[in-house]
Amino acid sequence: MNMFIIDNEVFIRLGFFFGIFGFMAAWEIIAPRRSLTNPKSTRWFNNLMITFLNSALVRLVFPVTAIGVALFSAQRGWGIFNVIMDTRQWITGAIAIVVLDLTIYAQHVFFHKIPLFWRLHRMHHTDLDIDVTTGARFHPIEIILSMVIKMAVVIILGAPAWAVLSFEVLLNATSMFNHSNVLMNQKLDRLLRIFLVTPDMHRVHHSVIIKETDSNFGFNLPWWDRLFGTYRDQPVAGHEAMTVGLANYREHKWLALPWMLFVPFSDKYR
Repeated sequence: MNMFIIDNEVFIRLGFFFGIFGFMAAWEIIAPRRSLTNPKSTRWFNNLMITFLNSALVRLVFPVTAIGVALFSAQRGWGIFNVIMDTRQWITGAIAIVVLDLTIYAQHVFFHKIPLFWRLHRMHHTDLDIDVTTGARFHPIEIILSMVIKMAVVIILGAPAWAVLSFEVLLNATSMFNHSNVLMNQKLDRLLRIFLVTPDMHRVHHSVIIKETDSNFGFNLPWWDRLFGTYRDQPVAGHEAMTVGLANYREHKWLALPWMLFVPFSDKYR
């Protein structure tokens, strides 16, 4: 299993990324939830540029991926699950995926609540529309910090490499899914919200209204928002009429890559 992961990690990641991206992009064209307020070509170009920049930067900064850390931890016997040797792999893997998801939820909350971290994270919220490309629109410094946090949790848990890869693929896929501008049957949305963060659920988080921005922090599992009291069912203005973005970042220049990278250093808070 480990050798298969090592040999095919890049292909697995890219296969799921392009597959999910292509599917959600087509869905957005066929059945959009909202009318876009800005040209898709401009936003897509810059959002995808930051995505590729982040991917290259992670490879440059970190000598190994989170999967590599998991394999190294297993070899050294580090982490809770590597000490409890008789625990079944599928049980430890499932627990690791859930704990990693909770970690991402907690990180997301902290990046909203702590001013220094919010400076980094607000770049994600300066997009004036929300669609499949918004799901990967994060500042490079935030991506690096997120990777450090993830690796630390992988080491502490002794998470199996297959679980770490599964989580990262799942997180990437669900981020593209729940940021997508897609029209979904409301009954289906209600059903999916039991198990998965849906586009309508997460879209509330990108509202210009602060109390809505500070809600629905989940990316994958929807349980944490309900458990910790950060769940908001619908935006006050409704999905079609709600304003996406931040009140002080309404200029189109914030959609361009150089200005996106400058957001953490701007004096405008929200």
